[in-house]
Parts: sequence; structure tokens; C-alpha cells
Amino acid sequence: MNGRWEFVDEISPDVSGRKNVAHGPAGRDGSANPPLPPSPPARAGEGCPALRDGVRALHPGLAPWSRVRGIPPLTGLRKQHYGDHGFALVFTLLLLSMMSLMALAMVFSSTSDMLINGYYRNARGSFYAADSGLNIARQQLQDQIVAQVPSTFTTNPIPTGAAATVLSSVLTAYASSTSLNAGQAANSWVESFVIPNTTGCPTTFSLAPNSPTITSYDSNNNPNGYKYIYNYQLCVRGMAQGSEQTTVSETGSLILAVSGTQSTSTTSFAAYGAFIDQFAPCLGPLVPGTLTGPFFTNGAWQFGTSGSYIFTDPVGQANADADFWFGNTCIQSPTSSYKYGSGNQAQTIKPTFEGNPPFSLGLNTESLPQNDYSQQWAVLDSKGTGEGSSAPTNAQMNASLKTASGAAYPTSGASSGVYIPYTTSGSVNTVDGGGFYVAGSSSVGASITLSTSGTSAQVFTIAQTPSSTTTTTTITVDPLATPPTSWNCPSGTTGTTTVATKVGSGSTTTVNFCAVPMNLSGSTPTPGTILYVNGDIASTNCSYGGCTGGLSGPGQGQAGIQDYNAITIVANGDIDIEGDLIYKTEPVTTTQNQVVAGTNPACCNGDPADTLIPGHNNGQVLGLFTANGNINLNSNYSNNNLEVDASMAALQAGQNYGFSTNEGSLNTVTNVGGRIENAAHGVNITTFNVYFDQRFANTQGFAPPWFPSTTVTATGPAPAVAKPTVQRVQWALKNM
Repeated sequence: MNGRWEFVDEISPDVSGRKNVAHGPAGRDGSANPPLPPSPPARAGEGCPALRDGVRALHPGLAPWSRVRGIPPLTGLRKQHYGDHGFALVFTLLLLSMMSLMALAMVFSSTSDMLINGYYRNARGSFYAADSGLNIARQQLQDQIVAQVPSTFTTNPIPTGAAATVLSSVLTAYASSTSLNAGQAANSWVESFVIPNTTGCPTTFSLAPNSPTITSYDSNNNPNGYKYIYNYQLCVRGMAQGSEQTTVSETGSLILAVSGTQSTSTTSFAAYGAFIDQFAPCLGPLVPGTLTGPFFTNGAWQFGTSGSYIFTDPVGQANADADFWFGNTCIQSPTSSYKYGSGNQAQTIKPTFEGNPPFSLGLNTESLPQNDYSQQWAVLDSKGTGEGSSAPTNAQMNASLKTASGAAYPTSGASSGVYIPYTTSGSVNTVDGGGFYVAGSSSVGASITLSTSGTSAQVFTIAQTPSSTTTTTTITVDPLATPPTSWNCPSGTTGTTTVATKVGSGSTTTVNFCAVPMNLSGSTPTPGTILYVNGDIASTNCSYGGCTGGLSGPGQGQAGIQDYNAITIVANGDIDIEGDLIYKTEPVTTTQNQVVAGTNPACCNGDPADTLIPGHNNGQVLGLFTANGNINLNSNYSNNNLEVDASMAALQAGQNYGFSTNEGSLNTVTNVGGRIENAAHGVNITTFNVYFDQRFANTQGFAPPWFPSTTVTATGPAPAVAKPTVQRVQWALKNM
């Protein structure tokens, strides 16, 4: 055993129950069991076998094993106990059972986790499907309403029924299950959605109340921007692989801003500094100078060499060529300047165009008014029906117009008299039209004098002489006055009108009226007065030095047009201007570096002529219009000067009306406003200064009330631009 002792403890049949055999190396005598060394004397307490250092005593007669010299420690111990048979099997079975239970528990846990994860995955999948469907439906609403905007910009560009059309299309497209596994999502988790549109899950799309609104206007007061608000409610149900379904809903608004330039637009003729319908090629050059306001002709503008031209605003014409006059030679060219000759003989005509656009050729022609029916209707209903309509009949005028004394307009017509649209309740008279109608004829015209009273009252003095007796009617319109209590006007009434009538040298009869004439042609009612004369506004008693009558102010240099009053005077014949018509508050400067007292900020040193004066726009404006005659410029003053602060138009389709000086020559004529005519007439004026009323270009919708207008047609495309935005108000998870 490699020189080591081995102890084997075996079951022995003898009384001791044990048989102890010790094996060791052979003794010298060759025996297997050499004699044991003698035992040392026993110590007290060591007479019995005992354990020493963890080793059981070998024999009662032997000393402890640890004390046997020369014998190494035991290396092994082998025992058997007859009572332990089968324990290992039971223990193994118990261990296997426990492991089986643990494995089964793990299987149940894994299965539960898989079921829970599968349900959660399907539930989340159905949620994502519903939310994706919501986004798709919202985007479809947006795309389809944008598609309703026409390619060419127009007034109210989106059709009225567009919302219903779009909603029907979206509901039809997604009424059944729609897969989300297309394109890049082909291999994704299976998902789909549907828009059920039921009572519990409705989908709506409609134009909001008071929509659309106009957000911007062009320089001619034509809308060029709209804001549409569509309210929506979306309800979408999403599905995944399992039976799980999720429903989500959202409410919000789709806001659509549409802008562009209209292919056709309506423009007041007051928007022009100069408009000449008939300006035939090579007719003759314009008078040079600084020319303010937009210029347009349905013919061709013509420039000469007698001076320089400075145009401060856009210039346009219908002809493709402009005309350049070098002496008696007229050259037509599609350019804004022209050089003629060579060397030292060369001449160049190069007008300065400061507008934007500067000079446009080949534009569409602009239409002219056919008549003045709109202005006649404006007297009756404050609206006007637009050029080209029929004139009001005698019966219609009979139903609306009366004299101040209460006599209705005759159904057979009238040749003189001033008629007013008003109603009477008890003893209270209330103006309910747009102005005053002066009856006349080819032989009976009217003379009109404009003057001011107080801070806001405009006075019209109308004289007619149908026979040998002159009837004078004085009308005072004050849009800011509060009616006296004694007038018994309805509560809240603002504005007063008085009409005083005097026949010959008789007494004056005065009638009071609640309110003032109103302009209802726009979106917001505003005070506005039209004075229509069915005949000439004619001068009388002409002699050397001038005529009397006609249209004038109170005197040279004196204000005749009151602040806060918007006025248009129309004649069914000629308009003879015999004296100054001047604004009480001038809106623009008439000289360069003009210093205007009382302005804040100080104006207008360092500025050119025709500069808007800050704080001087008090709504004062005058328009003069005839569709059946000329506007004759004359002066009753010794210096032969004249100032007319008004936009003046002598214009009718197919006619040759314009401006003339039918009573002799004039020295200096100043116009603050603009001049519009069928054709350029020869006038005997030394200096003609025209200062465009810049308020017509810089103030939205500003023009004399019911002034004639034209239709402007764009020559190129006028695309509409739509910019959508979505405002989400509420998102809700209805079920999951």
C-alpha cells in the first residue's frame, strides 16, 4: 500500500462485533503483521478507548492511534449501516419532483408572459393603427381642401360646398378596413384602421361660422388674401393581428390662408392720377413735368423732347409700343426710352419711371362705365346697382323720393326740384338713402356752391331757375352731430340733415331730418353723400370776366369741402367749374419742402411735393363725375387761377368726353386728386399742376362714394397660393 497503513473497519461475528486488521509494510521476518511495539504505561483516565484528534481508538488494549509510533494516520474509513438502504432513491425522486414542479412553473410563467406580451403587443398595435389612421385622415382632409383652391386666384376662391365634398370623399375612402402594411411597412406588424362614422364615433368637417375672412387688399381695394377656418372631428378605430381594437378621436381646426392676385379685379377710377381712354398712336406728346399717381391709357403714351418726364407711380398702357417724338418725327418702340440720330445730332428721350412696376406695355384694356345708373340708384338705396344696370323708373323714384315738404316724386317725372329719400313716423323724418336727387332737364340745370359750417357740417346750396323765379335749396349735412332732443330722433341716432328751401324772395322753410345719407356699398356702413343732377351743372350770366353759377366754393382760396364728409357730385350733362373747390384740410403737400404747421411729426421739409401730410386724413373727399358731358374748367377770379381738390372723371364707353376750357384761357390750374377722361382735349392752360391724392393708393378702400370703377384683367397668370396649418384642440383615447 505504498508504505502507508490502511484501516478497514468491518463487521465481525465475534462478541466485540468488530474485526480490526491493520495493514502495514512487512516486517523483517517477512510476516504480514509485525509485532506491535509495547504499550506505554497507561495514564489515569486512559483505560477506555477514546477519540483523539478525530480518530477512533483501534482496540481497547491498544494506545490511541495517534500515539502509535511509526504508524501514519488513517487515509480512509469505510462503513456500512444496514438501516440506510433506499434513502438515495427517495431523495432522488423528491429532487426530481421538485425540479419537475419548478420546470412546470417556469412553463406556466413563460406561457403567461407570452400571452400577456401578445395581448399588449396587439393592443399597442391597434392603438398605433388608430393613431396612424387619425393622422392619415387629417392629412387627407388637409390635402383635399387645398385641392379645392383653384389654380387661378379669384374672389372667395374656395367653393361653398367644398367641406361637404371633402368629408364625403374621406369617409368613402376609409369606410372599410384600410391596411397600413404598404410600401416600407410591408413587413411590419399587421395593422389596419377604419373610420366608422357612427353616433358614438362621429367624423365631421365643416366651415366655421363667419368664415372666410378677408385678410388683405391690393392697392385697388380688391381682396388678395383670405383666411378659411374648417372645424373637424375625427374618430378612428385601429386593429392589429388579434381581436383587440382601439378607438381614438381628435377635434381641431384646419386653417387655410389663400393669397394671390386676381385675374380680374374691380378698381375705382379714383385710383389713377391720370387715365385716358383714347390716346391713338402718334397723336402728340404729353406735356413734360413731374407726374404723380398711377397713369394708364387704353392707347399709347407719347413723349417729346421739350422737357423731362418724371413719373412717381406705375405707368401702363394697352399698346405694345410707346411713342417718341423727335420734332415732327414719331417713332414707335416697345421700350421705355429711345435714342434718335447719331453723333452730335443724336437725341435721347428717357423718362424717369419711379413706380413699381415702372412702365408696362401691352396690358389689357380697361373697361369704361356705360352710364350713371349706379349713381342714380345710390341716391335711393345707398348701394347702387353697378354700371350697366337699368336706371330707376319714375315709379321707383316715386316710392323713395320726396321733397322736404313731403311731395313725392311725380310718376310722370320732374324737370326741377330737390328730392330726398326719407321716411316719416309721426312728425319725425329720417334719411334712409344715399343722398339727394336734383331733377332737371336739358334746359333746366343747377348751380351748386359748396361751403363748410362749424367743424363737421357740409353745406350744399343748390339754385334752379325753371322759369323766371329761382328756387334755392340749402342742404346741411353733419355726420358727427347729435340731433337735438326736440327732434325726437330714435335713440342712438348720430348725424343731422337740414333742408332749407326759399322760392324767389319768399321766406325760407326749414325741415329737420334725423341721420345723414349713408354709403352701404361696402361691408361697413359709412356716412357718404351723393348729389345727382339730372341735367347740367351749368354756369349762367356769362360776361367779360367770367360767368356765374356752375360749381364752385365760397370764394378763391376758401375751403368748400368739409372734414369728415365724403361726397360725389354727378351730372347727367356738362359740369362747369367756375371757382375753387378746396379741402378744409389738405391731404398732401403741393410744393417741395413744404412746412405744414401743427403736424406731428413735423412735415414736410425735405420731402417732395405730393407727400401725404400726417394727421390730415379726416375722411374728406370729393369726386366729380359725368357720363354724358365734359368737365369745363373756368375761373371767375381776376388772376385766372383755379384749384380743384377732387378726382374728376368725364367718361363713358364710346364717347369723346374730357376736360376743356370753354370760357377762355387759364393761368395756373391745380388739381389735388386725379383726372380721368375719354380723350385728351386741347385746353388753354398755361400751367396745369396735378397732385395725386395719395390716400387713394395708401388707404384701403378709400375713394369718393359710388365713384365709377373699372375691371382690370391681368395679362399673365394669377396663381393662388394656399398655406394650411392645423390647430389640434383635443385628442382622446376612447377605448383600448
